[in-house]
Amino acid sequence: MILILTEEADPHADRVIEALRQRGTALRVVRFNPARFPSTAELSFSCSASGQVRRSLCVEGETVDLDRVTAVWYRRPQLPVPPAEITDERMRKCVADECQSVLNDLWHTLDCRWVPALPSVIRRAELKVAQLQLAGALGFELPHTLLTNSPAAFLEFYRQRNADVISKLAAGRSFMNGFGEQFTLYTEGVSRRDVGYAESVRYAPVLFQSYVPKRVELRVTVVGQQVFAAEIHSQETHHTRHDWRRYDWFNTPYLPHKLPQEVGRRCVQLVERLGLCFGAIDLILTPDNRYVFLEINPNGQYLWIEEATGLAISDALCDLLISEEPVAL
Repeated sequence: MILILTEEADPHADRVIEALRQRGTALRVVRFNPARFPSTAELSFSCSASGQVRRSLCVEGETVDLDRVTAVWYRRPQLPVPPAEITDERMRKCVADECQSVLNDLWHTLDCRWVPALPSVIRRAELKVAQLQLAGALGFELPHTLLTNSPAAFLEFYRQRNADVISKLAAGRSFMNGFGEQFTLYTEGVSRRDVGYAESVRYAPVLFQSYVPKRVELRVTVVGQQVFAAEIHSQETHHTRHDWRRYDWFNTPYLPHKLPQEVGRRCVQLVERLGLCFGAIDLILTPDNRYVFLEINPNGQYLWIEEATGLAISDALCDLLISEEPVAL
């Protein structure tokens, strides 16, 4: 059985489930959004005096024997949502936190293939500074980097880099504005005007890097031992010059890219060393043909790249989910 943990609206999961159906696999595919727990889903875990374990999940009357799960795709699971009958906000938070802890505990008892990895491994792999350290040890070229909340250290870095510096959040989290709307801070160039507010750095750490000239940006998706590299021609439009995630679909070409063998090997090594079997890596190809590592997203989006380039990433994920090869410990 393949268990896919994701939100209700997830085109990536839709694509893979359809691909699995077309293959005619005998494995049952179960899609579950943890936001249904505990409101419309029931969970049971039991163990005998001798340690024999039984686990099951019941969603709207349908029972799923979790002991039969051979692979889990930890895609985009949402957090548990308490029943509507619980109206006190503090109690709702307590229930949601407790349910999330219980689910996390249960998932870690499933001895099967996890794509990209168990939740605890994913969280560790998301650490940006640790990513840079590991990538450098594997031989990737890195941008000159400073993570600090020291205004003096920032100003010295800015001077050393001849004012050619970008800034971004080290954790890459989203924020809520005063209207309750979620927003993301993207990579931005540091202007002379920004330097005038250097003292504000002391309130929260910021990741600063030297600006790396771009011929193109690369999105390298590693699935098991397979490597899919795509060019993002972000310099074609000013809107995406510093961060392609600002998306300018009609003016940004996306094309397959042939990575040098050594760079592809490093990408696979990075994913493996982080304990993953899937990862979306961001690189820069400079005008003088150097490959510079930026970061890796352990659970990054890929469908837009697949649709734009024809790279068979969903098929590779299917291969991974139905693989009978032993799970690496």
